[in-house]
Amino acid sequence: MEKAQIVYDDFAKVEIRIGRVVAVLPFERARHPAYKVEVDFGPFGRKWSSAQITSYKADELVGQLVACVVNMPPRNIAGFSSEILILGARDAAGEVKVLTPTHNIEVGEPVF
Repeated sequence: MEKAQIVYDDFAKVEIRIGRVVAVLPFERARHPAYKVEVDFGPFGRKWSSAQITSYKADELVGQLVACVVNMPPRNIAGFSSEILILGARDAAGEVKVLTPTHNIEVGEPVF
């Protein structure tokens, strides 16, 4: 389903930055299978996310570059404060795959 069109100023409010996954922990209390994921944004610090990206093994995610929305307020998910949104999309098999740059981008760099 397509969403309503927005103007550029609406999109410009969304801050998307590249980060590197540094830790992945199980999240047993989540309603749907998920991990607790720590992402390093370099000069912008480290932030945590609850992410339904369990089609990956935890060790496959560590070290991976990911695109994240970083300017939303924290969201309480089963008692865990999720500070960022790791961006992803479903593949042909229906598994969520993270959006990652094809080149080595410095952590903290904005996506525009």
